[in-house]
Amino acid sequence: MSKRNARLTSPLVRDNGILRPATWDEALDRAARGFRSAVEKKGGQRFGLFSCSKTTNEMNYLAQKFARSVVGSNNIDSCNRT
Repeated sequence: MSKRNARLTSPLVRDNGILRPATWDEALDRAARGFRSAVEKKGGQRFGLFSCSKTTNEMNYLAQKFARSVVGSNNIDSCNRT
């Protein structure tokens, strides 16, 4: 298999501009800190979430629930409406 078609086997995080493998806990902690920092600096309404029509209704429900309840944003869209 070519490197181009290879799948990731672990999450990657960026340190000093270089991606390196990380644990799921570290990657999720970094993502949570990034969301928290963005909301603290700009407010929840500066956050937007896009979801996919190829996912389940339950996953789309969770995505909008996260955006509204956790982040405080109503800026949610998906290609389900097309």
